Amino acid sequence: YQRTYNYQEVSRTLCPSEPTPETAPSNQIIFVDVASMAPFNIAYELLVTRLESFQLETNKAFNFTASPSQPQYFLYKFPQDVDSVIIKVVSDAVYPCSVVSVQDIVCPVYDLDHNVEFNGVYQSMTKQAAITVQRKDFPGEQFFVVFVIKPEDYACGGSVPSSIHGNVNRTWNLQRTKNLQVTIMPSVKKSVYIQAMFFSFLSFLSFYLGSVIVAFVHYIRVRRKASAGRLSPEDGSGIMTSSHPITASTPEGSSYGAIDESSSSGGHQLSSPERRPAAGSDTDSSVEEESDFDTMPEIESDKNVIRTKVFLYLSDLSRKDRRIVSKKYKIYFWNIITIAVFYALPVIQLVITYQTVVNVTGNQDICYYNFLCAHPLGVLSAFNNILSNVGHMLLGFLFLLIVLRRDILHRRAMEMKDIYTLDYGIPKHFGLFYAMGIALMMEGVLSACYHVCPNYSNFQFDTSFMYMIAGLCMLKLYQTRHPDINASAYSAYASFAVVICLAVLGVVFGKNDMWFWVIFSLIHILGSLALSTQIYYMGRFKMGKCYLGVFRRAAMVLYTDFIQQCSRPMYMDRMVLLIVGNLVNWSFAIFGLLYRPRDFASYILGIFICNLLLYLAFYIIMKLRSSEKLLPIPLFCIVATAVVWAAALYFFFQTLSSWEETPAESREKNRPCILLGFFDDHDVWHFLSAAALFFSFLVLLTLDDDLDTVRRDKIPVF
Repeated sequence: YQRTYNYQEVSRTLCPSEPTPETAPSNQIIFVDVASMAPFNIAYELLVTRLESFQLETNKAFNFTASPSQPQYFLYKFPQDVDSVIIKVVSDAVYPCSVVSVQDIVCPVYDLDHNVEFNGVYQSMTKQAAITVQRKDFPGEQFFVVFVIKPEDYACGGSVPSSIHGNVNRTWNLQRTKNLQVTIMPSVKKSVYIQAMFFSFLSFLSFYLGSVIVAFVHYIRVRRKASAGRLSPEDGSGIMTSSHPITASTPEGSSYGAIDESSSSGGHQLSSPERRPAAGSDTDSSVEEESDFDTMPEIESDKNVIRTKVFLYLSDLSRKDRRIVSKKYKIYFWNIITIAVFYALPVIQLVITYQTVVNVTGNQDICYYNFLCAHPLGVLSAFNNILSNVGHMLLGFLFLLIVLRRDILHRRAMEMKDIYTLDYGIPKHFGLFYAMGIALMMEGVLSACYHVCPNYSNFQFDTSFMYMIAGLCMLKLYQTRHPDINASAYSAYASFAVVICLAVLGVVFGKNDMWFWVIFSLIHILGSLALSTQIYYMGRFKMGKCYLGVFRRAAMVLYTDFIQQCSRPMYMDRMVLLIVGNLVNWSFAIFGLLYRPRDFASYILGIFICNLLLYLAFYIIMKLRSSEKLLPIPLFCIVATAVVWAAALYFFFQTLSSWEETPAESREKNRPCILLGFFDDHDVWHFLSAAALFFSFLVLLTLDDDLDTVRRDKIPVF
């Protein structure tokens, strides 16, 4: 910006040339050229002095002063027993902006603002900088640490000088000097890497041991009950062992509204066994899949009436063929595997490119690490941030094994027992659970990819499968008591694709463009209204030729239920949930419109999480209102989920870096390691969030185990 300063001194450290064994010490001739643009003669003084404190020592702080006209650099030699060191530089003043560079012992030394980036590794700095250096990268086992003060501050987040709007040749009588302190400390040894890896894997393998113990205890209890001859129709984990007589007549008290259950529900549901195949005869007929995939041809005439009853029971919404519905939900599993492969491969390729650029150029301003706790391994600059994501993958795989065990036990029970035992408990469809396990594993993979080089451009990789996890959990919670009318895999994943597309647009346009936030807020509010109408009527109305029919129907509900009748809505519980949900979502939309948060990906994730928590709280409250029980295992999982999430969020909000700021400003937030001298606060967040997600999944898996002995025409829908 051509802003100029008055200064009276220029100093340069001459590149030292040590004699080699082949050449004896000799005198060297130095030429110094001085040029001036002054219109008259100027008197100069040339002073050559010997630097007494040129070599930095390990674990000893060194203080000095630098300015744009007086850059400084010093020599450091690796001690014999040190393979890696961390260079920590601090200053009390934010500005002037400076650059810290580590360069090999080569002359000339690049110690000016316009060439400091030509060699070695460098960082911009305000109050703090840290660079980890390994002995293997310097064959001579020594290097220069270079300090350059920049003539302008905009590279570090300072304001653009006002001189660009006025007189660009104005002279500023400012002192751009900076007091710095540099300390070089040994970094962690190889043994710490090994300890950290053992800790990471053993911590989560303990969950496997705990699961084996719980499964063994459950097996012993089942065997004891079986030997005592008092086993109930289904004793947890989908194990059906004996059946009670079931009649086609409707139980007393189950007919709410003006519907005869014996003709509309019971008669069709309990059709003769000859009309239905055996429980274990799942077929893969493409003809059957096409014709019966998501239809109820035998009751098409009355399902609209059944689903609009004031009081619904699970038997009303689990009337479709179990085999067809199970295949429908298995599509969730196969689709998410396909999505994961096609999404992860280009992400891995991109972050490898990022890391390669960092290693080749030496520009450490590209990636936003916590440089005070970034331990390199191989080509990776922050191996600890990647290793800490192993918990998501290990616990995701463990959850798949737990679901597989339940699935196998349920299949065995259905192959052994009468077809009518299908009318007990929540319908066992495991496709969504398998998809959740894959999503948890992929969250670990993509979070690790993001932490290869965390920055503004690739943060969406860390959040994409978080959206899918939150969405799948909501779908699973809804599917539990609405198995026949839950969204198909194609609709669900298409919705997730729209969300991820909006997240990408938010990264590009969400910073300052008001038009984007107006459009997004409208989409958010209208989408909430449309989904609310679908949920309120259990999906039993047509949108008409245009989608405005959804909102016309919503207006009709408000008129008939509130204005015309002046009484409580027909579906009170659903209405309360939807009113609260819409208020929450509209609040998010208004907040985004007013404040336009720069971290758009986290903003969308907050919307998903709040909706999930709201629905889960509603579900548990309604479950307790319906006099249903919480068994010890789901109760333990709920408590563990709350405790672990609280601890995880504490570490999550310990901000160690921020790509919303400049790299130099982000480094002001860097902190040392807190666990084993290897992991920082964000790594602990990774560990705890993986455990919290695992317990959250177990809550959804076990929440309704108390209903395994209850007939479906006694289980309310909410």
